[in-house]
Amino acid sequence: MRRIRRHIRVRSRVEGTSKRPRLSVFRSSKYIYAQLVDDNAARTLIGMSDRSLAKNQPKAGRLRAEKMTKTERARAFGEAFAKKAREANIIEVVFDRGGFSYHGRTQAFAEGARKGGLKF
Repeated sequence: MRRIRRHIRVRSRVEGTSKRPRLSVFRSSKYIYAQLVDDNAARTLIGMSDRSLAKNQPKAGRLRAEKMTKTERARAFGEAFAKKAREANIIEVVFDRGGFSYHGRTQAFAEGARKGGLKF
């Protein structure tokens, strides 16, 4: 309940546009999910999770849960998400941490996305 209240507070200040979409992050106990959202058009531009990333890569390059920690996986996922966003010609975004503290996996994802080329 407290996370939802924090998320509402963050969302009152953060809005995505077509030129600068909102990068929304959600983390569950196992995985991390991210979306690029254009709030003006009420449209999701890109959506991914670290689950889909592991499934779509060949076996040699797969993100293996037994080999990487969740934080390392979040950082690698941030880089892959940034690559997909750049392919869609999106470079500048507004970061929405979704009520989660900017720490741990949320921070690792953001750092990976910055390293991958996104600006926020």
